[in-house]
Amino acid sequence: MPKALIITAEGFEDIELLYPYYRLQEAGYETHIATPAGKPVRGKMGYEANPVLSLKEVDPKDYDILVLPGGRGPERVRLYCREEARRIVSSFIEDGKPVAAICHGPQLIVTAGKASGRRLTSYPGIRDDLEAAGANWVDEPVVVDGSLVTSRVPPDIPLWMREFIRIAEKYVEEKNVGA
Repeated sequence: MPKALIITAEGFEDIELLYPYYRLQEAGYETHIATPAGKPVRGKMGYEANPVLSLKEVDPKDYDILVLPGGRGPERVRLYCREEARRIVSSFIEDGKPVAAICHGPQLIVTAGKASGRRLTSYPGIRDDLEAAGANWVDEPVVVDGSLVTSRVPPDIPLWMREFIRIAEKYVEEKNVGA
Protein backbone atom coordinates (compact mmCIF):
# COMPACT_ATOMS: atom_id res chain seq x y z
CA MET A 1 0.00 0.00 0.00
CA PRO A 2 1.47 3.41 -0.92
CA LYS A 3 2.08 5.83 1.94
CA ALA A 4 1.23 9.54 2.19
CA LEU A 5 2.58 12.05 4.68
CA ILE A 6 0.86 15.28 5.72
CA ILE A 7 2.90 17.87 7.63
CA THR A 8 1.05 20.40 9.76
CA ALA A 9 1.00 22.40 12.99
CA GLU A 10 -1.40 24.41 15.16
CA GLY A 11 -3.72 26.69 13.18
CA PHE A 12 -3.84 24.68 9.95
CA GLU A 13 -6.68 25.33 7.50
CA ASP A 14 -9.04 22.50 8.43
CA ILE A 15 -10.44 21.65 5.00
CA GLU A 16 -6.98 21.76 3.40
CA LEU A 17 -5.92 18.94 5.71
CA LEU A 18 -9.18 17.00 5.97
CA TYR A 19 -9.96 16.78 2.27
CA PRO A 20 -6.60 15.30 1.24
CA TYR A 21 -6.44 13.13 4.38
CA TYR A 22 -9.67 11.33 3.56
CA ARG A 23 -9.33 11.53 -0.24
CA LEU A 24 -5.94 9.81 -0.12
CA GLN A 25 -7.29 7.07 2.13
CA GLU A 26 -10.15 6.59 -0.31
CA ALA A 27 -7.56 6.23 -3.10
CA GLY A 28 -5.76 3.49 -1.17
CA TYR A 29 -2.96 5.42 0.57
CA GLU A 30 -1.92 4.74 4.14
CA THR A 31 -1.98 8.36 5.31
CA HIS A 32 0.01 9.70 8.27
CA ILE A 33 0.02 13.14 9.86
CA ALA A 34 3.23 14.55 11.38
CA THR A 35 3.37 17.59 13.67
CA PRO A 36 6.31 19.39 15.28
CA ALA A 37 6.10 17.52 18.60
CA GLY A 38 4.04 14.54 17.45
CA LYS A 39 1.11 15.80 19.53
CA PRO A 40 -2.42 16.67 18.37
CA VAL A 41 -2.92 20.15 16.91
CA ARG A 42 -6.07 22.15 16.20
CA GLY A 43 -7.09 23.77 12.96
CA LYS A 44 -8.49 27.27 12.55
CA MET A 45 -12.04 25.89 12.75
CA GLY A 46 -11.28 23.64 15.74
CA TYR A 47 -10.73 20.26 14.10
CA GLU A 48 -8.07 18.23 15.92
CA ALA A 49 -5.45 16.45 13.82
CA ASN A 50 -3.96 13.41 15.49
CA PRO A 51 -0.43 12.71 14.30
CA VAL A 52 1.28 9.36 14.31
CA LEU A 53 4.75 10.89 14.59
CA SER A 54 6.77 14.06 15.09
CA LEU A 55 8.62 15.76 12.26
CA LYS A 56 11.90 14.64 13.84
CA GLU A 57 10.75 11.00 13.52
CA VAL A 58 9.85 11.27 9.82
CA ASP A 59 11.97 9.28 7.40
CA PRO A 60 10.99 10.56 3.94
CA LYS A 61 12.07 7.26 2.41
CA ASP A 62 9.09 5.62 4.17
CA TYR A 63 6.61 7.71 2.15
CA ASP A 64 5.62 8.04 -1.48
CA ILE A 65 3.88 11.43 -1.45
CA LEU A 66 3.72 14.59 0.66
CA VAL A 67 0.89 17.06 1.35
CA LEU A 68 1.46 20.56 2.75
CA PRO A 69 -1.85 22.13 3.85
CA GLY A 70 -2.09 25.84 4.53
CA GLY A 71 -3.45 28.10 7.21
CA ARG A 72 -1.05 29.03 10.01
CA GLY A 73 0.39 25.50 10.13
CA PRO A 74 3.29 26.06 7.70
CA GLU A 75 4.40 29.20 9.55
CA ARG A 76 4.43 27.31 12.84
CA VAL A 77 6.27 24.37 11.31
CA ARG A 78 8.92 26.87 10.16
CA LEU A 79 9.10 28.43 13.62
CA TYR A 80 9.34 25.24 15.65
CA CYS A 81 11.18 22.77 13.43
CA ARG A 82 12.66 24.54 10.43
CA GLU A 83 15.50 22.06 9.94
CA GLU A 84 13.22 19.02 10.07
CA ALA A 85 10.86 20.63 7.57
CA ARG A 86 13.77 21.53 5.29
CA ARG A 87 15.09 17.95 5.48
CA ILE A 88 11.72 16.34 4.74
CA VAL A 89 10.50 18.65 1.96
CA SER A 90 13.94 18.73 0.29
CA SER A 91 14.09 14.96 0.26
CA PHE A 92 10.69 14.59 -1.41
CA ILE A 93 11.47 17.20 -4.07
CA GLU A 94 15.01 15.97 -4.76
CA ASP A 95 13.73 12.40 -5.14
CA GLY A 96 11.00 13.53 -7.56
CA LYS A 97 8.22 12.35 -5.26
CA PRO A 98 4.83 14.05 -5.65
CA VAL A 99 4.31 17.05 -3.35
CA ALA A 100 0.98 18.89 -3.02
CA ALA A 101 0.92 22.32 -1.37
CA ILE A 102 -2.00 24.72 -0.99
CA CYS A 103 -2.54 28.20 0.43
CA HIS A 104 0.44 28.88 2.75
CA GLY A 105 1.83 25.35 2.25
CA PRO A 106 4.33 26.54 -0.39
CA GLN A 107 6.13 28.41 2.42
CA LEU A 108 7.68 25.05 3.27
CA ILE A 109 8.94 24.71 -0.31
CA VAL A 110 10.63 28.09 0.19
CA THR A 111 12.08 26.93 3.54
CA ALA A 112 13.49 23.85 1.80
CA GLY A 113 15.20 26.10 -0.76
CA LYS A 114 13.29 24.43 -3.60
CA ALA A 115 11.15 27.26 -4.99
CA SER A 116 13.71 28.79 -7.34
CA GLY A 117 12.88 28.31 -11.00
CA ARG A 118 9.62 26.52 -10.20
CA ARG A 119 6.18 27.55 -11.50
CA LEU A 120 3.98 27.73 -8.39
CA THR A 121 0.80 29.22 -7.02
CA SER A 122 -0.36 29.89 -3.46
CA TYR A 123 -2.53 32.10 -1.34
CA PRO A 124 -1.94 35.54 -2.94
CA GLY A 125 -0.65 36.93 0.36
CA ILE A 126 2.60 34.93 0.08
CA ARG A 127 3.19 35.68 -3.59
CA ASP A 128 6.05 38.05 -2.71
CA ASP A 129 7.71 35.36 -0.59
CA LEU A 130 7.61 32.86 -3.44
CA GLU A 131 8.86 35.37 -6.00
CA ALA A 132 11.66 36.49 -3.64
CA ALA A 133 12.67 32.81 -3.42
CA GLY A 134 12.91 32.67 -7.22
CA ALA A 135 9.58 31.04 -8.07
CA ASN A 136 7.47 32.01 -11.06
CA TRP A 137 4.16 32.71 -9.24
CA VAL A 138 0.97 32.40 -11.27
CA ASP A 139 -2.63 33.09 -10.29
CA GLU A 140 -4.30 29.83 -11.35
CA PRO A 141 -6.44 27.34 -9.40
CA VAL A 142 -3.89 24.55 -9.77
CA VAL A 143 -0.34 24.59 -11.09
CA VAL A 144 1.65 21.47 -11.93
CA ASP A 145 5.43 21.77 -12.21
CA GLY A 146 6.90 18.31 -12.51
CA SER A 147 6.05 16.50 -9.28
CA LEU A 148 4.91 19.70 -7.51
CA VAL A 149 1.18 20.46 -7.47
CA THR A 150 0.20 23.79 -5.92
CA SER A 151 -3.09 25.55 -5.38
CA ARG A 152 -4.38 28.82 -3.94
CA VAL A 153 -7.42 28.50 -1.67
CA PRO A 154 -10.08 26.00 -0.50
CA PRO A 155 -12.42 26.41 -3.52
CA ASP A 156 -9.49 25.12 -5.66
CA ILE A 157 -9.22 21.86 -3.68
CA PRO A 158 -11.14 19.59 -6.11
CA LEU A 159 -8.86 20.59 -9.00
CA TRP A 160 -5.78 20.40 -6.77
CA MET A 161 -6.54 16.90 -5.52
CA ARG A 162 -7.57 15.63 -8.96
CA GLU A 163 -4.19 16.64 -10.40
CA PHE A 164 -2.26 15.46 -7.37
CA ILE A 165 -3.93 12.03 -7.32
CA ARG A 166 -3.20 11.67 -11.05
CA ILE A 167 0.50 12.44 -10.54
CA ALA A 168 0.72 10.33 -7.38
CA GLU A 169 -0.84 7.29 -9.07
CA LYS A 170 1.57 7.61 -11.98
CA TYR A 171 4.52 7.86 -9.57
CA VAL A 172 3.40 4.82 -7.53
CA GLU A 173 2.77 2.79 -10.70
CA GLU A 174 6.23 3.61 -12.10
CA LYS A 175 7.82 2.85 -8.72
CA ASN A 176 6.11 -0.55 -8.58
CA VAL A 177 7.05 -1.41 -12.17
CA GLY A 178 10.70 -0.67 -11.38
CA ALA A 179 10.67 -2.66 -8.15
